[in-house]
Amino acid sequence: MEKKTNLTLADHRLLDLVWDNQPIPSPQLCKAAEAALGWKRTTTYTVLKRLCDKGVLQNEATIVTALVERDEVRQADGREVLDRSFGGSLPSFLAAFLRAGQVSDSDAAEIERMLEEYRKKK
Repeated sequence: MEKKTNLTLADHRLLDLVWDNQPIPSPQLCKAAEAALGWKRTTTYTVLKRLCDKGVLQNEATIVTALVERDEVRQADGREVLDRSFGGSLPSFLAAFLRAGQVSDSDAAEIERMLEEYRKKK
């Protein structure tokens, strides 16, 4: 995502529904949001409009599609957390989890594998 969009938790929830079901007619999206999130139709349309205004979703002829990929949003969210809470330091971020003992052996192995893959690409 090129610009900072400040997505809310509600934005993320609706985005997940769209990514999982797109292209999706907006009335069907309302039904999915009611079933999955307990939202009323008006809530869904409010969040949908906000996401369209932010340039994240598009609602053309009642068909809703995402204008950004899930990975793109995840990367932007991750960067925001790193910058805001850890001064942009990935080692500080990881250290916080390691000190808390919240990294399983399988997670540690996966992180090591990803780092090795990253090193090979360079």
